[in-house]
Amino acid sequence: MSERVPYATKVDSEYKATLIKLSEITRIPQSKLVDEALEDLFKKYAEQLEKGSK
Repeated sequence: MSERVPYATKVDSEYKATLIKLSEITRIPQSKLVDEALEDLFKKYAEQLEKGSK
């Protein structure tokens, strides 16, 4: 994994509450859960990302 850097954004308040709850239940840090969600998003849009880099 590459270097971790701070990144701030705004999210829906329900998403935030659910993320906090999931982190507490799973004992996985919120940042790791967000990393996993971003990885899934990048996989979903891999074709568009590939086209955009050409």
